Amino acid sequence: LNLAYEKAVSVRYTLNRWASCAEVPAAYQPAGPADGLTDRFAFLLPLGAAAAEATLEFAVRYRVAGAEYWDNNEGANYRLRGRQRLPPAGGPPQDPDSTAWIHFI
Repeated sequence: LNLAYEKAVSVRYTLNRWASCAEVPAAYQPAGPADGLTDRFAFLLPLGAAAAEATLEFAVRYRVAGAEYWDNNEGANYRLRGRQRLPPAGGPPQDPDSTAWIHFI
């Protein structure tokens, strides 16, 4: 929710069940909903080729007006399982970035 003008959104993520983690800032997306209540943010997680068969877990942090809020799927974290994409039969992949994870907006 758009609680104040100044805010910071970031995503904390892991590929090894929180043995280690990283955090990346999310960028404000100006073409957000016109309802005046919500803002949109986008983020890119630099996972690398090692993530192709891993499970990505993440949670979103929202800092605003001196408070901090977490969206962690009610304590279960958000989870995505990676899998290797095989090129179509008879040629190279159609997507030049065929090993990438989904980009969230």
